[in-house]
Amino acid sequence: MHLKHLRTLLSPQDGAAKVTCMAWSQNNAKFAVCTVDRVVLLYDEHGERRDKFSTKPADMKYGRKSYMVKGMAFSPDSTKIAIGQTDNIIYVYKIGEDWGDKKVICNKFIQTSAVTCLQWPAEYIIVFGLAEGKVRLANTKTNKSSTIYGTESYVVSLTTNCSGKGILSGHADGTIVRYFFDDEGSGESQP
Repeated sequence: MHLKHLRTLLSPQDGAAKVTCMAWSQNNAKFAVCTVDRVVLLYDEHGERRDKFSTKPADMKYGRKSYMVKGMAFSPDSTKIAIGQTDNIIYVYKIGEDWGDKKVICNKFIQTSAVTCLQWPAEYIIVFGLAEGKVRLANTKTNKSSTIYGTESYVVSLTTNCSGKGILSGHADGTIVRYFFDDEGSGESQP
């Protein structure tokens, strides 16, 4: 395998200007980057910045600097993006199919603790982890969320299999939990 540097999308900044999360759309036409200033930068498949939008806090009375964006994922059709925040909320923004389309919040899911990571494996299903150790599911069609399973340890990372029916969660205490929504005909059962 031969790797080749194509370009730098975001130049280094003076001071603390870290990237808090990134996501690539399922159709490979969009790439999103969120920095510590809570602004989502949208790039095209060639690495050109085409759009940007500011995220918003769960409650304006705490101000715009009261949270960080910890997780981001595109919908399977690449027209929406879910944003998980430390102020206990997930916003789903409709970003549209074309560059420059108006960015509007179409769903919000208020949680009991900070959102630490998230994935969008299926059409209406967002899977996310919380600081309190729960792994939950948000349904964008019904606008409801529910707990899949809970642990006593902060959810550090989350990934899904290719079909979106199996998930792995990594926790601060070193635990890795494997969960299947469906055995996909494999005959495997949940341990």
